[in-house]
Parts: sequence; C-alpha cells; structure tokens
Amino acid sequence: MASSSSSKPATPLSTSAEHLNSSVCVIKIAEGKSRGVYASRPITRNTTIEISPVLFFSKEEYENHGKYTVLDHYAFKWADGRMALALGLGSLFNHSDTPNVSFTLDSTTDSIRYTTVSDVNTGDELQIFYGHKLWFSPVDEMQHITIDTRIEDGWGGLSAVIEDTESDCEGPFLDGNPDEIIPDEDLPFTRFKLPPEEEEPGSIRTVQAWVVDIPDPRHITTMLKWLKKNGLETPDLGHLKRIRKHGDTTTFLLTTAPDPPSLPEELNLPQPVQTPVPNSSALTQPSLHLKSALWPTVYTPRRKGESEGWSRGKVRWAWQAMKTTVEAAINARRDGELPIAAHIPPPYESLVDLNQRAFTACDTRRSTNHPLRHAAINAIRCMADYRASADLLRRASPSKSMGPESSFDSARDESQNGTNYLLTSRTFFITHEPCIMCSMALLHSRVKEVVYLYPMTKTGGCGGSACLPTLNGVNHRFGICTWNEEKAPVVRDVPHIDPTIDV
Repeated sequence: MASSSSSKPATPLSTSAEHLNSSVCVIKIAEGKSRGVYASRPITRNTTIEISPVLFFSKEEYENHGKYTVLDHYAFKWADGRMALALGLGSLFNHSDTPNVSFTLDSTTDSIRYTTVSDVNTGDELQIFYGHKLWFSPVDEMQHITIDTRIEDGWGGLSAVIEDTESDCEGPFLDGNPDEIIPDEDLPFTRFKLPPEEEEPGSIRTVQAWVVDIPDPRHITTMLKWLKKNGLETPDLGHLKRIRKHGDTTTFLLTTAPDPPSLPEELNLPQPVQTPVPNSSALTQPSLHLKSALWPTVYTPRRKGESEGWSRGKVRWAWQAMKTTVEAAINARRDGELPIAAHIPPPYESLVDLNQRAFTACDTRRSTNHPLRHAAINAIRCMADYRASADLLRRASPSKSMGPESSFDSARDESQNGTNYLLTSRTFFITHEPCIMCSMALLHSRVKEVVYLYPMTKTGGCGGSACLPTLNGVNHRFGICTWNEEKAPVVRDVPHIDPTIDV
C-alpha cells in the first residue's frame, strides 16, 4: 500500500511534535485483548503520556484498499478526509467505555496527543474510547466517572474517580439492527410534548429595530443595494421581510443595532424610528398571524414527525446510561446520602475528546450539610470544572505554541460541545425529576433533553410543580422524557423519596 508521500505533496509542518513517548508507559499482554498499554508508575491527570506521529492514507487509497485490511480497526479519520495510522504506542491503546486517556488529533504536527483524564496508578491499563459502534464485545464491564464524597473540594466532593459498576443483565434492545429506528410507542420513555410557542398576544418575543418610511417605491432597490454594501444584511433579521406596506406607506426594515444608521443623503429620507419586531420566525399559523401584525414574518412550520428518531443502538445507549444513574443512586444511599443521582454520558454519535466525557454525581446535601448540593448541580459543576481544567491544559501545552489561530484549534473549537454552554447536544439522565433550581441550571446550560425515572409532582421543574422550558421569557427549550420501567427495567431497589423534597 502506498504511503502518504505518494498521495499528497509534502508540506512543512508549522510545529514539530516535541517527543514521542514520555517513558511512563509499558506494553503488556492484556487478558482477552492481546497487547495493551500500562502505567509504569503513578501518573496524575492531565499528563501527556504519548505523542504519536501518523502515517496518512488518501481517501481513495483507504476506500479501495485500506478498509479491507486490519487497518480498518486502527485508523483515525483526519479533518481533510484522509485516514491516519498512529505510530508509536498510538495503535496499542485498548478500548474502555469511560477511558482514563483522551486523545486529540493535531493537524499542525501530524500527530495524535494522548493525555490522562484521571489519576492513574502503577500497573493500571491506559485506555481510550473507540466510539459507540464497536466491532467487538468489550472485555471489561463499563466504568464511569462518579463523585467521591469523601474528598472535599468546596463543592461536596466533585473530584472525579474511576469506579467499577456491576452489570447483572444484558438489557433490552440488544438484538437487531442498531440503526433501526424504534417507533415512539416502543421507546422506553414517554416524551413530554411541549406546547406551541408564541400563540398568545402576550407571548410574542420582540426586539427593537430601526425602520424608515420610503415615500418613493422606486428607492427600494437602491436601499436594498445600500443595505448589502453597508453590511446590514445580517442573519439576525433573516426571519423577517424587509418591507411592510400599510395603505400608501412603505416602511423599510434597517437594523437592530443600538444606534440608527446614516441613510443615503441623496434619497432625502425621513429619520429612522424604532419599532418592536418579532425575534424569531413563526412556527404555527396563529403565531404567524400575531407576529405579522407587528412586522411581516417568515413562516417556517415544523415538519411532520420532526422529533428526533431513536435508533435501536441509541436506545440501548440510553438504557445503559439510566442504569448507570440508578447504580450511582444505590451507592449514594449506601454511603448515607439521599438516593438521587445524575449522569451525563457522551452524545451517542460522538467520539470522546476533552469535552466528550461521561460524568456521574450523586446528592451530597447530607455529607456536606449544604442545601445546594443537589445531584444535578453536582454533575453540572463536575463537568464545568473538568472542562475548565482541560482548557487550561490546552492553553498551557507547549505543542499549542502556534497560537489560537491555528487550524487545529479552530476546528476543535467548532466541534466543541457548545463553546459557551456546557450541555449543548447532551442528554441528561437523573433518577428523580429535577427541582426548579436544577431545571433552571439545566436550561441555562442549554441541555438537549432530560430523562428522569421518578416524577416529583410537588417539587419538580420539568412538569411536576412547574415546567421551566415552557415558561414565558425563558430563552431555551429542552426535551423532557420520563423513563418507563416496565419497558426497560433498570431499578433494583432504589426507593422513592419524600415527594416534598427538592431534587
């Protein structure tokens, strides 16, 4: 098979990888896995243990030859479509559902950097995450990040430790095509149907915009060209039409900028004025009627059956995530805590990286004697602390000396799990319906959806005493699902708690 030099002209790298291996790793035979990489001494989290150069194959080479060989189980997909084979130790790391090593693809050095994401003891195997669609059955049981309540860090023990969990059943949705879409009525949870948005006069959300009357309709074309030339044709007004006609008056929409723009002097137009306009398109006919009364609005109805379909493989992933959540609650009760736990798995479709880890936390109000240590808040805080430490590591890493403008950093920032929000694209699993405080934290974190097992009708913020994403004035809506224990059992002996407790 041809090497990358024959398929792509060599280009100088902006930065050279500073080393290959830091000598903290040894290769051993892993039982049931062939060779594996192990720690030769204790390694602290956020330690770079390996930088592997890569051998490239063009997309055509790989499609025609490489994928039909053993390379298909070892190659990484590069950003430009090429396939990369990691040299050094890079191809010897075994898989774990929740690994202790993360990797990043660095196009500026044509290498892959491997970094520990938790403290590692001497003799521990160093493992990475291959993805959810495995071509083999993992030897080890699933592991997950959980909260050690014995460690006080100011937030009731939000230090991540690796802890084994036991699996006493194979679970549902195992057999069959993992890509098959499961009908809604067969899903192991019930979806909460959010009410239509902005269908009452007082519910229309608006923003102030500058408009101007145009006495001569012939000037509209000139204004459209002027708008484009001055950079005022921005996406924030793409859901509105530029012109409103009312009798003999034609009004032109300009901008939502704080200050009025300077209009073309030759047109001798009146001074712009501000008026409220809808800040989003209309999803329903009633909404369209109300919004267009303020300003002509674009109609973008939701397609039939727009709710995301769940494949058999994704349902299996959800069952495992909920089972992990329940097991954490059982362990919490054993430690004297309230049996409440939350779990944030990596998105089903993604590979793990510095921002795609799993986090599990339990309620620690009893051990910390602190009323805000709810499971959901602990899990969100754990994820926030982890991301902060990962970002600090990335900024401090010598190999990133090329600066934030590098193509690697730009591509990585675009693929992050929401640059400004923690839970974008994440599904949040929790044993009990989160309270209003926790539901608001989830809303502000831009969670994709929340799945809970036990409704809390007196205190819950996801349909119990209130439903946060349906309230007027909130700027985000997330999905809500209630787990159906009869369709997909996950509970062994987690008790219901006092219904008046804020979860």
